[in-house]
Amino acid sequence: MANNKHLKDEYKQLKFKVGVFQVRNTVNEKIFVGSSINLDAIWNRIKVELKFGGHRNTLLQNEWKEFGEDNFRFEILAEIEQKDEDKVDYNKEAKKLEEMFIEELQPFGEKGYNPRKA
Repeated sequence: MANNKHLKDEYKQLKFKVGVFQVRNTVNEKIFVGSSINLDAIWNRIKVELKFGGHRNTLLQNEWKEFGEDNFRFEILAEIEQKDEDKVDYNKEAKKLEEMFIEELQPFGEKGYNPRKA
């Protein structure tokens, strides 16, 4: 049986999809843009939060309740290619890429769910 240190080391070697995503309302085409260091898991987390009424974005939460889960799609906008270097902060890289997509797509007001930064 593997010890905890060995299991942790193996987990650190796993590579998850890192990048930027959007959640799109197919009824009104509003989008929410975000990033994650695990694109495979983030959609499940967001869906669970929305299903149980616990998502921190109240506008997205309200429209999820109004339009229903079937009217929302998860779409990957960009993935970051991972290198074998340990020194790369992929969370920071994903956030920078997210900011670029937010600047380009302007998902505010009638176009989306992201809050404007002051």
